[in-house]
Amino acid sequence: MAKLALLGGDPVIAEALPPYQSMGEAEVAAVSDVVRSGCLSGFYGSPGPEFLGGPKVREFEDAWSERFGAKYTVSVNSASSGLMAAVGAVGVGPGDEVIVPPWTMSATAMAPLMYGGIPVFADIEDETFCLDPSHVKASITSKTRAIIVVNLFGHPARLAELRQIADDHNLFLIEDNAQAPLGHENGKPCGTVGHIGVFSLNFHKHIHTGEGGMCTTNNDGLAKRLQLIRNHGENTVEDWGIEDITNIIGMNLRMSELHAAVGIAQLGKADAHIESREKLAAALTEGTKDLEGWTPPVVRNGCRHNYYVWLPKFNEDIAGVSRDLFCKALAAEGFLHGVGYLPPLYTLPLFQKRQAIGREGFPFTLTDRSYQGSLCPVTERLHAKEAIVFEPCAFAVTDETTDLLINAVRKVHDNRAELKS
Repeated sequence: MAKLALLGGDPVIAEALPPYQSMGEAEVAAVSDVVRSGCLSGFYGSPGPEFLGGPKVREFEDAWSERFGAKYTVSVNSASSGLMAAVGAVGVGPGDEVIVPPWTMSATAMAPLMYGGIPVFADIEDETFCLDPSHVKASITSKTRAIIVVNLFGHPARLAELRQIADDHNLFLIEDNAQAPLGHENGKPCGTVGHIGVFSLNFHKHIHTGEGGMCTTNNDGLAKRLQLIRNHGENTVEDWGIEDITNIIGMNLRMSELHAAVGIAQLGKADAHIESREKLAAALTEGTKDLEGWTPPVVRNGCRHNYYVWLPKFNEDIAGVSRDLFCKALAAEGFLHGVGYLPPLYTLPLFQKRQAIGREGFPFTLTDRSYQGSLCPVTERLHAKEAIVFEPCAFAVTDETTDLLINAVRKVHDNRAELKS
């Protein structure tokens, strides 16, 4: 057997994997056209036709709606802004509870705080890493206003079931669909099952414009509220005849014409970008699925997984070596990865100290909820002991390199006994 690189042998992958490059001539031409037009942003923060943005922004929104089957698309300058706008649009206010997952980008749980809402953490499923509907049900109280579900790593949550739970309890369901732009559950696109879906166009996503985001909805009123929150809506509510002006305060969450032009070009390449990630993930799963103590990600029946992240689970008891030591050996072989993804969000200082906005600790002054202790055992176990994170979106990987990645995993697994000595 080849000697492990961690113990002085040669690594399987000798050179760093090159980054994935999704920009091309189409994006260059699109940006050049916008620059030559002289209109880099078409927005005005006052009533009138420019309130909804310039021609490229509107073209991009229309193309997005058509591609994802949504009645309305509202562009924003980031998915974080989109989440904030979505929480405002559904009317979350001080003391309202919003159920969120603990394993995701922090912005998911921060959005309710912006309006004085209280994040309530529900645990996730062991296999798909998305919100567990049974835990969501158990978390609903008379104060619950909304549920934010994340289609984590590119796999759909149990969206139809969660939408039914929301409807049964007169709640809003917001999808954080930053990582699953062409994922679907039983043919229904992710980002279109909830009352509002939020997509990310950040530079390391499947479809990107550098920075940017999209909000989709089929509800006329929510679409208007998203548009108002995006662009200094207090100036326009009277002109539009908006009677409920709650949460319609002055923000600039607007997308530029440059970003929209890049987005239009990127949207046309979405299938190719995502299929390449799916191909890589399928090969990694097939090439490592027989290893003891190593469980590649699963795909629930009827779902499409986009593989923003390919996350195998590692069982230390079966493998006979700790995950952290196994991962050190894996990194030495040139397999770039992360260990554990992110700590549960409720371990962040602002939740532990219950101090978000202002010196008095608002909005936690409005609730007796505590974030101490083991709130979400599945999440905590996955992060602390099992999760190994590889990002197909990050790297340009050929078939030959895919084989090397598989060989690196297998080499460490075959020689893991040496790591204990």
